[in-house]
Amino acid sequence: MKLFITGIGTDVGKTIASSIITEALEADYWKPIQAGDLDNSDSHKIQRYISNETTIIHENSYKLNTPASPHLAANIDGITIDLKNIIEPKTKNHLVIEGAGGLLVPLNDSDCIIDLIQKDYKVIVVSRHYLGSINHTLLTFEALKSRNIKVAGIIFSGDENQSTEAIILKKTNAKLIGRIENEPYFDQNVISYYAEKFRDILFSL
Repeated sequence: MKLFITGIGTDVGKTIASSIITEALEADYWKPIQAGDLDNSDSHKIQRYISNETTIIHENSYKLNTPASPHLAANIDGITIDLKNIIEPKTKNHLVIEGAGGLLVPLNDSDCIIDLIQKDYKVIVVSRHYLGSINHTLLTFEALKSRNIKVAGIIFSGDENQSTEAIILKKTNAKLIGRIENEPYFDQNVISYYAEKFRDILFSL
C-alpha cells in the first residue's frame, strides 16, 4: 500500500499524521521534496517520532535550502525541479509519501504537488480546524476530483469541531480515519497511542 499524505495548507499537521501512519503500518517513509530546515527536516522528525524497527526513511529527491514554496526555493538554489528526477524508492514494504504544503503548491512553472500523485497511491487528506478550513478542505477534494484522484480517508487535526467535521464528511463522503487532538507535545509514546488507535482503519483502506 502506498499512501500519499496531503494537507489543506501549510502547518496543518501532515508530518504528525505521517508519523502516526508510518508507525501504525510500520511503513517506509519518503518526502520527495524538502524545502528548508534541512538539519531538522520532516524526515528527521519522523525518525524521532516512530519507535518501530521496520521503517526505512528514504532520501529526499530534492533538498532545498530555503523554507519557501519549492519553485522559489529551487530558484534560489539555482536549480529547476524536474519530475523525472523524483523517483519513487523501491520497497516491498508499505510506503508513506508526504507532500509539501497543499496540492497546488508549485514545483516549477508547470507542475504542482498534485502532479506527484501516482495512480497506485491512496490519498489521505489532513484538515485542521480554523476559520476558512471548510472551504480549503472542500477545495482540496475538488482539486483531487478534477484529476480523478479518489481520497482514501481524512484525518482531522486539532480540537474537535463537530459542525465543521460533520459538514465536511457529508459533502465529501470521505472515510474518517480519526482526529489528532491538540496535544501539548508529541513524542514516541503519543505517536504510538494514535498509531494503535488508527491502525485497523488504515489497514482497511
